[in-house]
Amino acid sequence: MSAKASTLTAGRPSAKSNKAATLASLADKPATVRVNFDLERDQHTKLKVFAAQQGKSIKELLTDYVSQLVDE
Repeated sequence: MSAKASTLTAGRPSAKSNKAATLASLADKPATVRVNFDLERDQHTKLKVFAAQQGKSIKELLTDYVSQLVDE
């Protein structure tokens, strides 16, 4: 049997990215913070259904809500 050279390689796909972060590209994006909290399953379902009825994701729905809060 002849051994064929494999074209598959192991490694991190993100390491092959040619995108170099520059100060200009980083300045365009505001800093973000991840928010996690627990909901009862029925509350999550209710939230998901409501978001779908609005044509939005839960993230979009909650982000819009927070942006409408009044600064004190």
